[in-house]
Amino acid sequence: MLRRILVGIAAVVIALAIIISLRPSELRVARSASIAAAPSAVFAQVNDFRKWSAWSPYERVDPAMKKTYAGASAGMGAINAWAGNSEAGEGRATIVESRPNELVKIQLDFLKPMEGNAVAEFSFRPEGERTQVTWSFVGPCNFIAKAVGLFLDMDKMVGGQFEEGLADLKKTVETTAKS
Repeated sequence: MLRRILVGIAAVVIALAIIISLRPSELRVARSASIAAAPSAVFAQVNDFRKWSAWSPYERVDPAMKKTYAGASAGMGAINAWAGNSEAGEGRATIVESRPNELVKIQLDFLKPMEGNAVAEFSFRPEGERTQVTWSFVGPCNFIAKAVGLFLDMDKMVGGQFEEGLADLKKTVETTAKS
């Protein structure tokens, strides 16, 4: 009887390992918003890490988070390092590509609670008197991340944070544009 139970458990573990290993090896999340402002106004908010406190949901995770800015003041080479509570973690964001009013590409290097790397991009497309901004994220998924993805909908979780940030970016830019 014990042998059957152990064989059954082993079969479940093997099946679960196979299911996990077949999951995508990359996490991709993207959300978009339409903002009533020129691409230059939206770009200016994203291209300067010091302006993120007005709209980024990640800035509010830990009010006591320590932030350090280095490199260029904005655009390519600008660096934002942070260290916060267990939810905020620790890491570094570096703008690796900045095309005025078109694109901001950011290399993300996470140190805590888990080490990892990813790329975030903001693209800006004019649509008449509005700007369509898309915030995207691409990062690798190792076996553990794939397993977690079975129980947590990362697209929904990260996407929800992006939606919140884009809504606040919209408010910030549209309020500034009206002033």
